Amino acid sequence: MPVTDVTTDAEALTMTLTADFTAPVERLWEVFTDPRQLERFWGPPGYPATFTSFDLTVGGHARYLMTGPKGEKYHATWEFLEIDGPHSLAVLDSFADENGNVREDMPTSRMTLAFEPTASGARLESVTRFTSAEALEQVVAMGMVEGSTMAINQLDRVLQGLRDYAAGKGTQTEILDDTHVRITRLIEGPIDLVWRAHQEPELLEKWMLGPDGWRMSVCEVDPSVGGRYRYEWEPIEGTEGERFGFDGETLLSEAPRRAVTTEHMTGTDYPSTLNDLNLEEEDGATLITLLIEYPDMQTRDMVLATGMTDGMETSYARLEGVLASV
Repeated sequence: MPVTDVTTDAEALTMTLTADFTAPVERLWEVFTDPRQLERFWGPPGYPATFTSFDLTVGGHARYLMTGPKGEKYHATWEFLEIDGPHSLAVLDSFADENGNVREDMPTSRMTLAFEPTASGARLESVTRFTSAEALEQVVAMGMVEGSTMAINQLDRVLQGLRDYAAGKGTQTEILDDTHVRITRLIEGPIDLVWRAHQEPELLEKWMLGPDGWRMSVCEVDPSVGGRYRYEWEPIEGTEGERFGFDGETLLSEAPRRAVTTEHMTGTDYPSTLNDLNLEEEDGATLITLLIEYPDMQTRDMVLATGMTDGMETSYARLEGVLASV
């Protein structure tokens, strides 16, 4: 992971994050000053950022919001204080309301991003300075250390490019914490088709089958927010296993990039998971990122032990074949 250290200093009123990358300083500067690239990593998993304005001039402002998995929106604004490309960038970072006005009830801090060359690439040092110990304690309690770490750890795939980051690696599963797992798979095909393949029953029935020897016997999908879905699978003749299925509800839908659903094993009292699907396209290929939130670590480990990753890889490999014929 790129982030090598995060420290807070109650006396200096600072939080300092350090991360190392194989990309040059100029490339780091580019991603931090291009809002479309910033959006791909600035929000932590489950809370992607959308920049609605970006005036990269001293005294200019940038506005962005992070959207949670249930549609919650958190607004913020930057005022650019110092711009010294490609070496450093300083902003006044404030929580904001939906109109971009600074919230006086929340801390405002000064964030300085410094980019330095290293033998293997470049180092980012982000220093956030607060006005009081209480303000520092407040944002730490809100999860700023964890959120910043997870956000910056997503930067590799933006710097490398999606093909270099994920091509040929198959389905990758990462345990992020006790309740969150991130699954990634690069699919050869445009984002619009990959989105349709996750929404349209006639396409879902062709690829979301898991290991060979199973068929999808029920595929009912209402992809609108508040709509429900139900999938069932059964073994074909000669395959061992019992019929099973999942059902759930769509909580968020932002075509063709993001869909958040609940997932519950039909006919059981097992708790539901929260599945946050994100799609990114680059050079004709689409990276699928699925963030799964489990109710607890025990459920997480039980599901992973079923061979879920292998089953998903079989399905995703099948999906590429389906897209090639659409």
